[in-house]
Amino acid sequence: MALRGVWQLQKLIVSYCDWGGSSRGIRAFMESHLPAFKEINPQLEVVTELIRGQHPHLKGFYKNKNQRVICVKNMAPEDVLHHATRLRNALGRKVIKLKTRHVTKHPSVQGTWTTALKY
Repeated sequence: MALRGVWQLQKLIVSYCDWGGSSRGIRAFMESHLPAFKEINPQLEVVTELIRGQHPHLKGFYKNKNQRVICVKNMAPEDVLHHATRLRNALGRKVIKLKTRHVTKHPSVQGTWTTALKY
């Protein structure tokens, strides 16, 4: 996703094994979908990496020095494309758990309004 018009994903590494059965889907993805994915995303550096004996994964490096790794073993080429697109669309921020459903800078002194309040 673009933050202020700048894409946050800088580099995408596609790691696979040329022998293992769990890499079958990502090898088909590299033949069919990866060239079109590179053309659609010229701002993105896509690197393929051969790692023998390991399960395939996608690794994304973001501008804020964070990285995300997604294991894509035994996935279809369309699912690998979906995960690559999700990595491209992400901002690269760490996921934080919210303490409440409503987040505000100035919480109400009287409490949160609900429909169960009586006059």
